[in-house]
Amino acid sequence: MLEPLYDKDIQCLACENTYQTKRIRSRFIRAYKHDTDFCSYYEPDHLNPLFYYVSVCPTCGFSQSDEFDAYFPPGALEIIKKEISSNWNVQYQYGQQRSIHEAINTYKLAILAASLKQEKHLTKAGLYMRLAWIYRTLDQKEDELKFLKISVLEYVNAYSKENVEKSDMSEIRVVYLIGEIYRRLQDYKQATQYFSMAIAMKDETHEKRIVELARERWYDIRQDQQKSYA
Repeated sequence: MLEPLYDKDIQCLACENTYQTKRIRSRFIRAYKHDTDFCSYYEPDHLNPLFYYVSVCPTCGFSQSDEFDAYFPPGALEIIKKEISSNWNVQYQYGQQRSIHEAINTYKLAILAASLKQEKHLTKAGLYMRLAWIYRTLDQKEDELKFLKISVLEYVNAYSKENVEKSDMSEIRVVYLIGEIYRRLQDYKQATQYFSMAIAMKDETHEKRIVELARERWYDIRQDQQKSYA
């Protein structure tokens, strides 16, 4: 009988050790609901691909996602060895089936690694965003909002300082997501600005659904504001 989890070989970007970590076979990934910021909910809930987004090297502790760049800025590898590897005891549990709390730990490890490595803003934004989604599934609102606030700043930096078109995310998707996170943080002025930017891209993009989502969220804000003034 085919198991939902399989072993994937990963080469650590820091120590170059090859290790195995779990992934979920695509046929077992069943999303039954999606939020307007692209957070998905899965059944059964323990077969959530978010739990396995981060790979943790059991030897040196460096944690990475598939979006991490192989390049290390000068001095970054030495800092990682000092701050992470020198304090790391060999641990294999993250290469096995993960609980939701173990998944949370892997994101925090990856966020530390990404910060020390000076990883791209877009990559760091994705880590913070996914961690916020996991806290949402636990209904831990304070932690969710904490990481949403950090993620939106990273997305703004990515949009203003990086060529996001070279990533897996399109420009309009990044702009929409910035607006949607601001909306969830109740910063309606910023949210409206970014939704308007996304709508203005309607003739330049093939992602017409993103344009429609931006319009829907823009109208939601307008209606909420009208109700508050009524």
